[in-house]
Amino acid sequence: MLSVQKVTKRFGGLTAVQGVSLEVNKGEIVGLIGPNGAGKSTFFNILTGIYKPNEGAILFEGKPIHTQKPFRIAKQGISRTFQNIRLLKEESVLENVKVGMFGQTRSGLWSALLGLTQAKKEEEMVTEKSMQILELVGLKGYEGEQAGSLSYGNQRRVEIARALVSNPKLLLLDEPIAGMNAHEIEEMGELISAIRTKNGTTVILIEHNVGMVVGLCDRIAVLDHGEKIADDKPDAIIANPAVIEAYIGKDEEAEVGLLAAH
Repeated sequence: MLSVQKVTKRFGGLTAVQGVSLEVNKGEIVGLIGPNGAGKSTFFNILTGIYKPNEGAILFEGKPIHTQKPFRIAKQGISRTFQNIRLLKEESVLENVKVGMFGQTRSGLWSALLGLTQAKKEEEMVTEKSMQILELVGLKGYEGEQAGSLSYGNQRRVEIARALVSNPKLLLLDEPIAGMNAHEIEEMGELISAIRTKNGTTVILIEHNVGMVVGLCDRIAVLDHGEKIADDKPDAIIANPAVIEAYIGKDEEAEVGLLAAH
């Protein structure tokens, strides 16, 4: 589904991502891990068109997307969440989710203001789809609540719902369990698994919680200082000396620490 080919991104004299390649197959959950500053969020920004790579190419379903604008990439079926929650906190949960359908509808401002039939039908469709997604993420009954009044974990769910409502083929999740307690982390893992099984969505997941990633993902890629140092199945990743060194340091206690996270 996704083929990233030797992508490099520089900011002046700083190379944030260096020659990274990654293949993602339809239906996979792929983890992207690495220490702080490894280039993970920059990599997501490249995939979604926020940054244009200096070198390399990105193919989505065989078509190049690395020169396209973010809204065109989104229309092709790639959606994302962000490391910091970005909700319209004064608006309802339902309105926040409906925003995710903005690029998928055809009616313009005047059609909506004049109450034309097409605009009404689209509004009904968007509302129905949004309610379906809210049920999927476990927020049925919260649609009328103000988004900012929800718990931190549920705000994360709203953000994921907004990303899912446009029926993306590929969902990019940037640290979806950051700041959560153990119970919320377990529930989020179950939700991400359900997104794949019930919605048929392929997922790439950035996360610092190695144990959660190992238990959830089919495959894990590891970035360190902007370079990919490993790409393998979870069990091989947690035993990889280069990964252990990148995370905790080169000693026996480091290895014990990484394995304990699993």
